[in-house]
Amino acid sequence: MAELRTEEEQVEALKRWWKENGLALVAGVAIAAAGVIGWNAWQGYQENQATAASMRYQQLINLTGGETLDEERLPEARALVTEIVDEHGTTLYADLARLIDARLAVTQGDNATARASLEAVIDAGRRDYVTGLARLRLARLQLADGDAEAALATLEAGVPEALAAQRAEVRGDAHHALGRDDKAGEAWREALELAEADDQPLYGVQLKLDNLGLDNQGLDS
Repeated sequence: MAELRTEEEQVEALKRWWKENGLALVAGVAIAAAGVIGWNAWQGYQENQATAASMRYQQLINLTGGETLDEERLPEARALVTEIVDEHGTTLYADLARLIDARLAVTQGDNATARASLEAVIDAGRRDYVTGLARLRLARLQLADGDAEAALATLEAGVPEALAAQRAEVRGDAHHALGRDDKAGEAWREALELAEADDQPLYGVQLKLDNLGLDNQGLDS
């Protein structure tokens, strides 16, 4: 900018600059303000969605949390699962709802729907622990359907170390189903060892070893 010689020239230059740039400046401020308002609105929306998902999931837990579920309430529970998945599909609540849906489907003898729910959690792959739970349950379902080889493949696809004892138990179940009792015994002993190391109970595994005429000898080896 050329040197301004008088106050009048400075005022005139300011007027010209404002005329040329003032609208853009106001627009910039407005856009920035709208951005802040929009971000706050988005944050509020996300919080509201999380609250709604949590409330619906709690309803589902209240419906299905008992040891048995009244046959008349099953459709209500399944409908609630669908609502959670449709409206909050990327949240943890949707994955947990699908796990519950798989259990409900099994109680109705609908193994195909149960597998589909578990596979949806696995395919999403958003949370390692929940994905691992889904793989464990899918493997158990495959065993129940008589497909032990598929169960082994499901376990090999990835189950986190936090579920290592359960993974070893199901692997033993699969080997036993295939008539590989030596491998079954090894896996079950590993399951007991891992459970003991993590101080977590693992019921029924010792009985499986006993029924094979095996024990947990070698846990400390």
